[in-house]
Amino acid sequence: MGLSFIFCCISNKRVASDHAEPATPKAAHAHAPDAGASSAARTPALFDAYADPDDPAVIGPEGFERLCGDAGVSLEGALPLILAWQLNAKEMAKISRDEWDAGLSDLQTPDLQMLSLALHELEDLLLMNKPPVKPSDGTSAASKKKSAVPVASYNRTKYFKYATSVDKAFLELYMFCFALAKPPQARNIDMETACAFWTVLVVPKYPLMSDILEFISEKGTYKGVNKDLWSMTLEFCMTVNADLSNYDADGAWPSMLDDFVAWKKSKAASGDAPVTVD
Repeated sequence: MGLSFIFCCISNKRVASDHAEPATPKAAHAHAPDAGASSAARTPALFDAYADPDDPAVIGPEGFERLCGDAGVSLEGALPLILAWQLNAKEMAKISRDEWDAGLSDLQTPDLQMLSLALHELEDLLLMNKPPVKPSDGTSAASKKKSAVPVASYNRTKYFKYATSVDKAFLELYMFCFALAKPPQARNIDMETACAFWTVLVVPKYPLMSDILEFISEKGTYKGVNKDLWSMTLEFCMTVNADLSNYDADGAWPSMLDDFVAWKKSKAASGDAPVTVD
């Protein structure tokens, strides 16, 4: 199950609970801010373009989906989660005006193109293990030509801070996502949501997560993930070799991960998986 399915479910719940006559959706281009306006002036207007017609102080699931579409942010990957993290959003696929203003004030993205650039650069840095951009990389190659007009950019202060400790920044994003997915007053997130998040957050960075997901799917008995299991799963992927050669049975791992190791060793012994184990 992908993130797009989760966002779709959230959007459908919003529609199902709306008994009023549906309002005409606001087209983004109809409210697009003046291209010559400053970043500070354009940020509220950009929010208004996607705000819920019934609650102008919030971008709801439908507006969130349109925002991502217009920005070229796929709902299938981690970018919507990175966006929520940068805005410190409290709910899935929902952004309050205060969250938007605070987050965009830090990033100072003048338009959706620059917002998309900011999110993609964070994805490259934190998930794809690509080298960080250099402070002088704020313009394109074309803009360096004498006849070219400098390309607008955004405030990379937070980006460069993350680049000094990528693992720490990724852990911040990862733990934020648990809080984002967890229903209010609940201690756990459901396994389907956890697997969708692990797929886009952890698999690109730590391929061992793919095997864990295969194990979870095959067993089909795990229903929820608490904060400890969420945290320890990342630690497991960060510290245990893909072939399990350094796995410590006395490492006090959650039972699900111990069961995973037993499952993978069994597959290796039967010739189903080409791994070397102790």
